[in-house]
Amino acid sequence: MINKIKNIIKSRWHREMEEKDIGLEELKQLQNEGAIIIDVRSPQEYREGHIDGAISIPEYKIKKEVENRIPDKNQNMVVYCSSGGRSKKTQKQLRKLGYSQVYNLYNGLTNY
Repeated sequence: MINKIKNIIKSRWHREMEEKDIGLEELKQLQNEGAIIIDVRSPQEYREGHIDGAISIPEYKIKKEVENRIPDKNQNMVVYCSSGGRSKKTQKQLRKLGYSQVYNLYNGLTNY
């Protein structure tokens, strides 16, 4: 029973890298190739510091703003937040909207 509880806790609090999750090296490479970097944190968090060249589209505004700001659904994009949770959710939303090249910075800014 204790092992079952440990496995449940581990699965909820520890996330493994998934398809289209990237690390810092891949981020740098994609950025050099012209990928759009999207900070999905709040505007205040963005003002406090962000990845050079990143644009701010908060997670809660993605559906309203992304198609106007990034009309090319084949554009390489990297989304990030503080720890990877909001950006993973945003990555899934963008895929549902038809964006095909959306990468998530694994563990967010905690790795940057």
